[in-house]
Amino acid sequence: MSTEQRVADGTGAERRSVEVPGAVLAVHGPAARAEGLPAALFVHGLGGSGDNWTELMTELSDVLDAEAVDLPGFGWSAPPQDGNLSVNGHVRAVIGYLEASGRGPVHLFGNSLGGAVAVRLAAVRPDLVRSLTLISPALPELPPQRSAWPTGLLAVPGVAGLLGRRRAPGGDVEAATRQLLALVYGDPGAVPSGQWDRAVAEYRRRSGLPYALAVLAGSARGIVSAYTERGDQSLWRQAAQVKAPVLLVYGLKDRLVSYRSAARACAAFADARLLVLPEAGHVAMLEHPERVARAVRELLAAVGPVDSGVAQGS
Repeated sequence: MSTEQRVADGTGAERRSVEVPGAVLAVHGPAARAEGLPAALFVHGLGGSGDNWTELMTELSDVLDAEAVDLPGFGWSAPPQDGNLSVNGHVRAVIGYLEASGRGPVHLFGNSLGGAVAVRLAAVRPDLVRSLTLISPALPELPPQRSAWPTGLLAVPGVAGLLGRRRAPGGDVEAATRQLLALVYGDPGAVPSGQWDRAVAEYRRRSGLPYALAVLAGSARGIVSAYTERGDQSLWRQAAQVKAPVLLVYGLKDRLVSYRSAARACAAFADARLLVLPEAGHVAMLEHPERVARAVRELLAAVGPVDSGVAQGS
């Protein structure tokens, strides 16, 4: 593993580059390791980045040694070297990081696409996972709710290129950001100013990357493909294989993942608990970090401390 460390801001946070098989990932975390605390890894959703977890990681900083990863092609991570943007490709990258860092087994968090990645990882590599916290996980839901159709259209060949041609140079970044937040927040009018400023800055930065739309479309195709998989690769079958304790978080105002999936998810996992947030949308960790953190603390208490025989990476 090779890393290049540099301070990302003035709060003590750090972003570093980590080389894994097939990709170079950006990993976000505190500049100083939280010695003695169990390790945790946070995986974002489609179009997101590790920054989506900032508030929740802060809330849990006294109980977890937490890091967030940018999936290949998202955030500050370069696209994968082989162009593999499937769920399996993202799983490979996250496993590569956990193996390279030696931090497993971890408390694994996933939102949306990151939730699907976390479920598959926990099924195929249970040795790397102590618990799962899944916030609006992208588990197969057929038919998807109507408000999710525009996102699904990104998977159609040629649509991303059409959107790229229609995007005017120097377009209204704030208007585009507002439209995006209206899709993922339960109450977009209540977005704190700090989150808003970060979202606008990130949208502006991503708009200047030549590969951004292609990565978004490729990962959207990966989700659609995962929804249609059967047999051992079925995400629902893999959910049933997960033995680690699971916390499921759903928002009743989620426009992308319907709450109707919650009952099936609770039944699929061997050890599941459910948190429903009536006012939350697709990103409950950003909208209600305190309430999500409270449920995570309860999960951690149920899991218990790290066994003395289990070594945690530094």
